[in-house]
Amino acid sequence: MNIGQAARQSGLSAKMIRYYESINLLKPALRSASGYRLYGADDLHTLAFIKRSRDLGFSLEEVGKLLELWQDRQRASADVKALARQHIDELNQKIRELGQLRDTLQELAENCQGDHRPDCPILKELASGAGCR
Repeated sequence: MNIGQAARQSGLSAKMIRYYESINLLKPALRSASGYRLYGADDLHTLAFIKRSRDLGFSLEEVGKLLELWQDRQRASADVKALARQHIDELNQKIRELGQLRDTLQELAENCQGDHRPDCPILKELASGAGCR
């Protein structure tokens, strides 16, 4: 199938497929006599793996590691689990940080009168350059 068909079936854009190929997440596509990329079932399976990994928030570097582990039939599942646990730790840290950001913004919004007066604690906080609490 051509790149457009592969894009439709994988749920990725043709641009992303070319990008994944350029950074070696996807092996170089076979080419037709006229130079068009051609993809098969294995390529679609790999694209689905990449898409699902990205949907779970793994970085491109982590996706590369996961692909290597997936393709290595001699791998230890402990290696995969360690990578997943590390990602979980990173997600938990981001969740904590987002919670702090939400709480700060919530406090600022609650302290804003939201009326016709120009005084605004939200803008004052932003202008102060102070870090999040």
